[in-house]
Amino acid sequence: MAFDGIVIANLTKEMQDRLVMGRISKIAQPEKDELLFTIKNQKDTWRLLISVNASLPLLYFTENNKPSPLTAPNFCMLLRKHIANGKILSVTQPGMERIVRIEIEHLDELGDVRRKYLIVELMGKHSNIIFCDEKGMIIDSIKHISAQVSSVREVLPGREYFIPKTQEKEDPLTISEEVFKEKILHTPASIQKALYLNLTGISPIVAEEICFLSSVDSDISANTLSDAEVTHIYHMFSNVMEDIKNGCFEPNIIYKGDTPEEFASIPLSCFDGGGYTSESYQSISVLLETYYAQKNTVTRIKQKSVDLRRIVQTALERNIKKYDLQLKQMRDTEKKDKYRVYGELLNTYGYELQGGEKEFSCLNYYTNEDIKIPLDPQMSAKENAQKFFDKYNKLKRTAEALSEQIKQTKSEIDHLESISASLDIALKEEDLVQIKEELTEFGYIKRHSSGGKKVKVTSRPFHYISSDGFHIYVGKNNYQNEELTFKFANGGDWWFHAKGIPGSHVIVRTEGKELPDRVFEEAGSLAAYYSKGRSNDKVEIDYIERKFLRKVTGAAPGFVIYHTNYSLLAEPKLELKEILS
Repeated sequence: MAFDGIVIANLTKEMQDRLVMGRISKIAQPEKDELLFTIKNQKDTWRLLISVNASLPLLYFTENNKPSPLTAPNFCMLLRKHIANGKILSVTQPGMERIVRIEIEHLDELGDVRRKYLIVELMGKHSNIIFCDEKGMIIDSIKHISAQVSSVREVLPGREYFIPKTQEKEDPLTISEEVFKEKILHTPASIQKALYLNLTGISPIVAEEICFLSSVDSDISANTLSDAEVTHIYHMFSNVMEDIKNGCFEPNIIYKGDTPEEFASIPLSCFDGGGYTSESYQSISVLLETYYAQKNTVTRIKQKSVDLRRIVQTALERNIKKYDLQLKQMRDTEKKDKYRVYGELLNTYGYELQGGEKEFSCLNYYTNEDIKIPLDPQMSAKENAQKFFDKYNKLKRTAEALSEQIKQTKSEIDHLESISASLDIALKEEDLVQIKEELTEFGYIKRHSSGGKKVKVTSRPFHYISSDGFHIYVGKNNYQNEELTFKFANGGDWWFHAKGIPGSHVIVRTEGKELPDRVFEEAGSLAAYYSKGRSNDKVEIDYIERKFLRKVTGAAPGFVIYHTNYSLLAEPKLELKEILS
């Protein structure tokens, strides 16, 4: 998440384009560390959200309004007193600092024209909104920072405002080639670190991108590079900075599957391939709002499902250990036939023994080869033979029991992996209800008395429309897979599923029509996407008409068998738009 100097530059450009010469019509403070400005500029009205929350500082335009407290906080009242109806003259960024400086013109109590500055610092836990007069003196700030809190700078009314220089970093917009080389070549860290440690506003991900563009391994120590290599890096870096100077930004989000991984205001070609996709945006504000909304959704559902995931993972690990042990025990039973042969040979040739022998050599009439049989010298030939038959029978009974146990354990592992796949695709809390119910039904969660109330299920399968107008449904869990396949689908509908791996059932309603090839490809892509193979380049998909599917007797819901099917290779991707009903 690169909320760095380049993203701030992108935001500053967007604010310049929208706000300069506009007037502040409303100032609200929905949260203790958040401001919401409404600015009118000619025919347009813009809402600017500024949050300096320590864990998630943000600045972007939004269409959403937020309710404000009945009594406005003091800082909000102060801003209303000074800059309500004020005109925004400029929006600037000092160098490549993570700072936005808004210059506002207004009339004071005497009707004289005055200027004030609203300075937004987006620096993680040190983020702040500082209100200054024309001389650079702090009038107030949304967070007061005393000398006891920070030895670097006090942020209090009456103090002079300045940007703290905690590190000797260079401005990437003005740095010369000579200084660039000197800084980089004298840094013992990796070239990636050397870039973001020595240059203001450069994030690790942008530094990685510059290395990628320069075809240089980002992990190489900077002080081991040749002069020519550093020159090449500088030229690549200069090209990026030239775009920033000219206001040429390309806001984009990098996705891994449907999870947003990174964002930036420049293309991130270092993510090309590897299961990553990029989505571009015209507005950095739309990007930020989208990114954090999606990130919040993914984070929230992961938090909500953490207990379920732990239960599934614990049960899965336990069963995998049990399965491995059972397989080992089964391998040990493979020598049972040896003991049977020993017993039979001793019954045949045992008359030759005199007693007291520790081994006996004879012809194995099953293989026509000589064989040595270990003996207990304290036992007769008949007793030794019986001992081997007993061992054989014991191992035979063990193998029969293990065969059934292995089948049950494997079935349980498959079931748990299918539940794990359901948890991976869950996007809402309501999607977790059926998963929890399934875990309860199969004894992984203890059922608590609910007074006879049935669990309310509001989650529904995903619903898509193919490019050719056919309805496609995707189950979110085993219960939905079962219902889709055996209750919802008709015999002539088509069923799709990732081959040999946990995943969703995908049903295409035919309505008695023949499906075009494109529908098979799109349904296959959905089956691949909603499976454990989502991160693969290609996934093999089995597909078959619904009428040829059968339930697995005694198995968990959603498990089917089929004997004839078609196959295709599909790329896991989500190109169709979901139909929300």
